[in-house]
Amino acid sequence: MPTADQVLPPHHVRARNAATASENKIHDDDVARQHGFAGGLVPGITVFGYLTTPIVEAWGESWLERGLLSARFRQPIYDGEEVTVVGTVGGDGDVHLEARNSADQVCAVGEARVAPNAPEPPSLDDYPEAPLPPTRLDPTPDALSTVDVLGSVEAGFHADRLDETAALVGDTLPLYRELGVAHPVWLLYFANTLLASNVALGPWIHTASAVQNLSLLHDGERLSARGRIAGLSERRGHQVVDLDVLLVADGARPVMHVLHSAIYRLRSSEHLQ
Repeated sequence: MPTADQVLPPHHVRARNAATASENKIHDDDVARQHGFAGGLVPGITVFGYLTTPIVEAWGESWLERGLLSARFRQPIYDGEEVTVVGTVGGDGDVHLEARNSADQVCAVGEARVAPNAPEPPSLDDYPEAPLPPTRLDPTPDALSTVDVLGSVEAGFHADRLDETAALVGDTLPLYRELGVAHPVWLLYFANTLLASNVALGPWIHTASAVQNLSLLHDGERLSARGRIAGLSERRGHQVVDLDVLLVADGARPVMHVLHSAIYRLRSSEHLQ
């Protein structure tokens, strides 16, 4: 277990943008450049995955079962950059994480901990399943302000794809294969699909996620993502949405609680010149 003032072994990974063909064109070089970036952005979900490796190496199954990670993405990471994640243990036992790029710039930060006891999961009654809208909502404050509960999404988890997920984030830890359980990056990716399944998004940017693990998702179990819009705001001309999402296994067991923030509508590109 980590001890106060300990520096965890660094995690080194070459960033990979595996989302260039996704519906979210912020990962496309040409579109990202139109919005003032140097190229397509490596997804925030992927960067979140980078942050998990040192803490899972340190805490193991305990963190996967009841750990928390609050991550904020400060600036872009681009395909091919060398990324280093370093974790430092504070006096309270929490781990402060930084992901730095090749230029030694801090691109993402996180705070992680493991609760001494299993946290009380949210009530399923507060996260009802709902059908997806027949037509996805327009990405505007007016349209999103009319919505409370989002349409749910569901999928099965298959452990035979663990190597594919781990390779995406450069994670070589054997624990996931040994246990046959989902990697947290796959769980957060699934939570992330809730927004695009309900809203007809243009280019958008994942800015932060606070994740509380509640249980392990095992091979063959089905997972549903249920959630609601928790807040809408404007920051520096960008339209931001906050989501409150619960991932539920086989319709009964909470797996992960996610507070998720994203810029769902970027300010006009002419304002970036």
